[in-house]
Amino acid sequence: MLTLKQIYDDKAKVIAGLQKKHFAGAVEAIDEVLRLDGERKSAQQAKDAAAAQMNQISKSIGALMAQGKRDEAETAKAQTGALKAQIAEFDAKMSEAEEAQTKLLLTIPNVPYDIVPEGASAEDNLAVTIGNWPNQPMIDAITKDGAIALRNWDGETDEKIAAERIAQSEKLPHWELAKKYNLIDFDLGVKISGAGFPVYIGQGARLQRALINFFLSEANKAGYTEIMPPTVVNTASGYGTGQLPDKEGQMYHCEVDDLYLIPTAEVPVTNIYRDVIIDEDKLPIKNCAYTECFRREAGSYGKDVRGLNRLHEFSKIEIVRIDTPEHSDASHKEMLEHVEGLLKKLELPYRILRLSGGDMSFTAALCYDFEVYSEAQHRWLEVSSTSNFDTYQANRLKCRYRRAEDKKVQLCHTLNGSALALPRIVAALLENNQCEEGIRIPKALQPFFGDDMIR
Repeated sequence: MLTLKQIYDDKAKVIAGLQKKHFAGAVEAIDEVLRLDGERKSAQQAKDAAAAQMNQISKSIGALMAQGKRDEAETAKAQTGALKAQIAEFDAKMSEAEEAQTKLLLTIPNVPYDIVPEGASAEDNLAVTIGNWPNQPMIDAITKDGAIALRNWDGETDEKIAAERIAQSEKLPHWELAKKYNLIDFDLGVKISGAGFPVYIGQGARLQRALINFFLSEANKAGYTEIMPPTVVNTASGYGTGQLPDKEGQMYHCEVDDLYLIPTAEVPVTNIYRDVIIDEDKLPIKNCAYTECFRREAGSYGKDVRGLNRLHEFSKIEIVRIDTPEHSDASHKEMLEHVEGLLKKLELPYRILRLSGGDMSFTAALCYDFEVYSEAQHRWLEVSSTSNFDTYQANRLKCRYRRAEDKKVQLCHTLNGSALALPRIVAALLENNQCEEGIRIPKALQPFFGDDMIR
């Protein structure tokens, strides 16, 4: 959540940032936070004054008794009793103001960085990289303004893929390919659990496992320590990373035990550092985790949810960093390069978008989405969001570090990203790599899959 220092240092900037995120009632919310803080400070000052007066009177009681002034001593005792009652009232007022202030702050989103584009929706996101396209005309035909970088396939790989590709107009969507090659049974998933819970079979299951192992192997090479966390978390963990109260309706809740199924490994992994003070020389901390993820996706419907496009349960590898404010920008760039490297090795056409204020998550200060292009569905599919949360999550978590220079304790920066989410990666791999012999497996994935083709 936002810190009071942020608000006091530049109230106008905070309000402008919240308005960039299209947070309704930004002015009123910030004014109320400050009013409650004033109420708390006023109660604190009154308490301190009463406590000082009580201490002074208490010191006089012994002297009065020694002088035989029993009546005056009893009066002094009565005064200290009344002051104690006042102090208790002031404590209650302080607690009430703090509780109301924290409750309100938990409903206020993070403030976006200055480089976040203005905009109300995904239509206003800025494309900053286009990669892995086989030819320039295709780029010109399907990308919009904002591309500032271009990366293509290398040499003979480019020619080999071009020779194997089926004409785009003839490509089958992944749900038809899944049936053709007996990879995924969506109907069986409905029978067992419901819509959005597919069953992977044979080579489909092997492809899932291959991708998981490939992503974890690449994360290990990049210096990430693997974590195997629980896939259910308590309420404190949900509040710590900002899923609660913002996304409560999108999370599966086990009411009897008051536990939540995780929507992403970000939640348990980041909460490892809740209420922890880390020595500066231990930063940045780099963790990765493979988990199943669970999302209700309430309100999702239509063609965009068909097949693997939007699921209630799916596999994902998450990368998480805890860092200093001075180094978090460099950490974010390294994470972006890591995710981009995965897409290059999978030889998938991709683009990177800097999200607009209106399309960013509740907790992010800066977010880049990675999307792969589906040549059968003729549209972009999001496969990763890589975000810097600044101190927003750390303030909720009380995740801090001790500076080496002066031993002062201050809030960390937290960052995370999908590296990668599997369903739409699988969809794009199947759709984009169709050939006469079957479905081509990218070279980097072949050692993990154990073959060069799905037949």
